[in-house]
Amino acid sequence: MGKIDKLLWRILSGRADADISFQELLGLLRHLGFEERIRGDHHIFTRHDLMEILNLQPVGHQAKPYQVKQVRNLLLKYPLGVIHDEPL
Repeated sequence: MGKIDKLLWRILSGRADADISFQELLGLLRHLGFEERIRGDHHIFTRHDLMEILNLQPVGHQAKPYQVKQVRNLLLKYPLGVIHDEPL
């Protein structure tokens, strides 16, 4: 299991929202085909086939837990190449 897969399972499990690195979260979204625009410390992610926009900001080196939850909800709502049928 690669780094991206491990991060996906950590996010999808919902047990580590406060322990996700901001850079890891950005890397995951880029890997999933999101385009990034940066305004100050705001990283705005869009994808041509989704209506939702993600606006992420770090707290130190960590991602904000509620923003990790937003990413999880997006991963559960849309396939995005992520397999959901394996047990967490």
